[in-house]
Amino acid sequence: MRVFIGGVMQASIQGKGIVSQNYRQQISQALQARWPEVEVFDPFVAHPNSVDYDDGRAKETLLAMLDEATHSDLVIAYVPTASMGTALEMYAASQAGVPVVTISPLTENWVVKAFSQRVFSDLESFFAYVARAGSAEALGHV
Repeated sequence: MRVFIGGVMQASIQGKGIVSQNYRQQISQALQARWPEVEVFDPFVAHPNSVDYDDGRAKETLLAMLDEATHSDLVIAYVPTASMGTALEMYAASQAGVPVVTISPLTENWVVKAFSQRVFSDLESFFAYVARAGSAEALGHV
């Protein structure tokens, strides 16, 4: 099973800063500790310096990440705050029939509601569910 980890990077930061990406490693470790056979695709690992890409390479990378999300078996979206890129990934995955699991307190957000099979309000509740889920595939099914 291939899992794409989407999530907030720049949020509403003006300029080239990014928010902490520690959540990506935490999610990946939780999945692989429970199901060692799970393959995790992390866009930040694939493109750690993407915030410094020129406009052409940035667009190319954004589109490539949408393709990665649509060719995964599950998308896990971490959105503690609004994230335009993650919203695109969620939409693209949903259109391709890929289940989306969202970790977000934004439970009334239309994008979160429309494109998520399951919503966890925070990382702790997600990790608790992973610990008791029967399989990685079960994460994306209600």
